[in-house]
Amino acid sequence: MVTLTNTDSQAKTYIDNVYNKLQTLNAHEPEFLQAVKEIIYSLTPVFEQHPEYVDAAILERIVEPERILKFRVSWVDDNGKVQVNRGYRIQFNSAIGPYKGGLRFHPSVNESIIKFLGFEQIFKNSLTGQPIGGGKGGSDFDPKGKSNNEIMRFCQAFMTELYRHIGQDTDVPAGDIGVGGREVGYLYGQYKRIRGGYEPGVLTGKGLSFGGSLARTEATGYGCVYFVKEMLKEIGESFANQTVVVSGSGNVAIYATQKAQQLGAKVVAVSDSSGYIHDPNGINIDTLKDIKEVRKARISEYVNVHPEATYTEGCAGIWTIPCDIALPCATQNEIDEAAAKTLVANGVKAVGEGANMPSTLEAIDVYYANKVLFGPAKAANAGGVAVSALEMAQDSQRQFWTFEEVDAKLHGIMKNIYKECSEAAKQYGHEGNLLVGANIAGFKKVADAMLAQGVI
Repeated sequence: MVTLTNTDSQAKTYIDNVYNKLQTLNAHEPEFLQAVKEIIYSLTPVFEQHPEYVDAAILERIVEPERILKFRVSWVDDNGKVQVNRGYRIQFNSAIGPYKGGLRFHPSVNESIIKFLGFEQIFKNSLTGQPIGGGKGGSDFDPKGKSNNEIMRFCQAFMTELYRHIGQDTDVPAGDIGVGGREVGYLYGQYKRIRGGYEPGVLTGKGLSFGGSLARTEATGYGCVYFVKEMLKEIGESFANQTVVVSGSGNVAIYATQKAQQLGAKVVAVSDSSGYIHDPNGINIDTLKDIKEVRKARISEYVNVHPEATYTEGCAGIWTIPCDIALPCATQNEIDEAAAKTLVANGVKAVGEGANMPSTLEAIDVYYANKVLFGPAKAANAGGVAVSALEMAQDSQRQFWTFEEVDAKLHGIMKNIYKECSEAAKQYGHEGNLLVGANIAGFKKVADAMLAQGVI
């Protein structure tokens, strides 16, 4: 057995050995390796103080999924032609509760992306304080340009395979990119049809008419803003009178924009995969919702209603717009080193990650080198899964809370996540580094549960 003394070199050598082996086995999975590297090296002081984790091979076990499911999804389009996609479900870690994590439908989906998302989900879910483990799933199916009937048929085909692997005490999927309320409804309908019973706790993000929770749609965006609000308190500031740039225009971005505006900020830019809008007067939230939630159109249509705004093709340029606070809410690795340097040069004070891993490792280094407040994704965007856990609780009780009750619980959870991250960073010698604090706080709860449960 390996035992670490209180030296950085031995701890780092141990982590190097684990990572190098993982890199050899998963050389074709860059997103997964990036997510693992970002987390495990920040755990060095934990392994220095807790040799029992090394003896029990907690790190070696936690980087390997408990189960990887990969399956064919065959469905028929509106022209009667059979289409074939790949489906995935990564059941990563169930030490503290049933696997919990969304389903992503997007052409970029592959095993590496689902593994990185599932790995991050372990620690994010742990931080919420709710009894939920980590998992993720999805497909390379693209809902864009598909009819409602095509989306329904795909969801039914996807669930026809997935249903046998999930359950309200086993694995509870939800939505993610490309999977909103419509898709969750179709997925749940097929699950109920096959299982022959009403089991609302098996999926979250459901419609309010069949077991969904108020404030779930708003949760990730609101939660991100609540977390950044706590960060700003540390420097005696708030959202009031701050200029904010938000990437994306899905649920997370829309409701991060809305909450930031409610707290007195001016959000001047949003984007989608085609380009970005810059409105120096402040983004009109009603117009944004109409375009994206009602008409499901491209963000470029914003300028038809607000000619004072400008539209620029290509979404990467959004980070050239000067701002006090940046909220990346679109997708992974959207802020690279160059974009981070531009944000810093333009005076950014804080970055709160609403998306999953939207900043590269090099970008994160730029933030810390320039004393930018940084809210890492596994902490700052945990609001969505936190309210999903609250939805599970409501389903179990057959009792539902008001929007205000759920929002208050969400706010409390995000404040507690910030506190835990801050305290863990301080305890292990990295005061002020919320990335290290989030990784350590999330890891320790899962590690202790794994240790207590023996070798499984």
